[in-house]
Amino acid sequence: MNIFEKIGYYFQFPFVRYAIIVSVLIAFCAGLLGVTLVLKKFSYIGDGLSHVAFGIMSVAAIMNLSNNLLLTLPVTMICSITLLCGGKKLKINGDAAIAMVSVSSLAIGYLLMNIFNTSSNISGDVCSSLFGSTSILTLTLTDVWLSVILSIIVIIIYIFFYNKIFAVTFDEEFSKATGIKTKLYNFILAVVISVVIVLAMRLVGSLLISALIIFPALSSMKIFKSYLGVTLSSIVISIICAVGGILISILASTPVGSTIVIFNLGIFIILSIIGYNSFGPSEQ
Repeated sequence: MNIFEKIGYYFQFPFVRYAIIVSVLIAFCAGLLGVTLVLKKFSYIGDGLSHVAFGIMSVAAIMNLSNNLLLTLPVTMICSITLLCGGKKLKINGDAAIAMVSVSSLAIGYLLMNIFNTSSNISGDVCSSLFGSTSILTLTLTDVWLSVILSIIVIIIYIFFYNKIFAVTFDEEFSKATGIKTKLYNFILAVVISVVIVLAMRLVGSLLISALIIFPALSSMKIFKSYLGVTLSSIVISIICAVGGILISILASTPVGSTIVIFNLGIFIILSIIGYNSFGPSEQ
């Protein structure tokens, strides 16, 4: 059986089709928002928010919630809004605030999972949450529809507010001076970013989410100069890496999250070698 026959065979199973659909949607959103986060120097916000989500998921597990998104998503949104919109009021540097939230949430989550152990395999549960494991291959139809709805909302919001997000991304102070409600658009960004982070946890896990956001954007900046070109390219690269990573992990029996990140790293290295552009804010 050759590689294409194997892929065709695996696609007969619903869980593989579900994984591909959700991974494409998550990758699309991550590629879309990654460029903005990199340019706003919030590349590592994925780490902070994913670790918050890990801590809340631990609480949800202790409470025996059937759907942890009911608790994880709103709390992650609150933390995202605080980091992106309230950092100046708290007089804490953005990177320092992210690091503080990240470490604290990770420690609290792991502590709670140990104190209130509800599973016989706590090490496996922690590993699955942190590195993605095979959780993307255990999605239900409900999970798929929820991911579809949330992803479509994120995409619509981004497209609708594209011009304002573009302006706030490159020069927030100038945008504010021209009458753009920068606080509102930072709030919108914070909300959609938290949605993407929570969804992406199942794809690559808490510790690897930043790679899903950063690598496609940086890779695109090696070959395109314009903001729109980099954004569209980032989406394409993100989707290729996500789908390619999942297929390789299924065929080679490797961890899904790690395989996707390595795929992203490979693309970045190749484009860094052949790339000729230096992306800057001078062009749209």
